[in-house]
Amino acid sequence: MKGDQRAQKALIRLFIGFVKSISLRYVTNKEESEEILNDVFLKVFNNLHKYDQTQPFKAWLRTIVVHTAIDYYRKAQKYQLQIDIDEVDAVDFNPDIISKISAEEILALIQKLPPAYRMVFTLYVVEGYNHREIADLLNIKEGTSKSNLQDARKKLQKMILVAYPYLYYTYELRNLRINDN
Repeated sequence: MKGDQRAQKALIRLFIGFVKSISLRYVTNKEESEEILNDVFLKVFNNLHKYDQTQPFKAWLRTIVVHTAIDYYRKAQKYQLQIDIDEVDAVDFNPDIISKISAEEILALIQKLPPAYRMVFTLYVVEGYNHREIADLLNIKEGTSKSNLQDARKKLQKMILVAYPYLYYTYELRNLRINDN
């Protein structure tokens, strides 16, 4: 496939949505996602000979996307200030509230997280990595990974409360009615 532009274009058309959906979880905006997307397909075309055809292609591609996003994060981390959100209070949170928000709305909130929090949150919650693996991938301590995840959750809870206060109000009313019976 290397050098076969028609085959490359067909592969891009087939998997561009998949790559974009994963990369958007790790960045703040579509422009950054496009940078990752370009790097991913460049890596795919340069390393296609390493692909084990006995394994699912999407799994191999997903790994490339995640690692490319991590590389992008590491490069960008040098130039970004780390934001400390110690002032964020824990919010009484219920998973029922999340079910009322669309995937696009949740993604938009995740994209507003500081980069370190967004990276750990996405690797842990979405990709299923454990804290030891995240620490190794990001060259941080395991405790930092745990702390960033906790802070990311608090920040997301606060953002949801601010953006969707009616969901909390509705939840509280429903609980009051249930507890009154």
